[in-house]
Amino acid sequence: MIVLDTHVWVWWVNQSSQLTPELQRTIRNHQATGLGVSMISCWEVAKLVELGRLQLTLPTLDWLNQALAYEGVQQLDLTVPILVESTQLPGAFHRDPADQMIVATARVYGAPLLTVDSKIVNYPHVMTV
Repeated sequence: MIVLDTHVWVWWVNQSSQLTPELQRTIRNHQATGLGVSMISCWEVAKLVELGRLQLTLPTLDWLNQALAYEGVQQLDLTVPILVESTQLPGAFHRDPADQMIVATARVYGAPLLTVDSKIVNYPHVMTV
């Protein structure tokens, strides 16, 4: 399994041109083993819609339900170990709580994280794809 960062998940579901052929290939190659989506990503999508920074083709709840039903997607709940891990990430990591929880999710699951966020890619304490 790999964990999808929120932006990668949104790009994939929305068939955005921002999803490079390499990202598309990585997602296809991992669909059979699992594409983890943290529940904080659902909150993040809803928050971006609320703030007018993301427009969806469906009402938010319908979009989320459809996006979570995509082939290979595994809903990753926010468990107590993930919540605690997000507050105890080693080294220096930025203060975005959603990113902290997504990184913690990948760490707890021992799964690489698919992201193009340079703050996460450059963080040495999480595996990235």
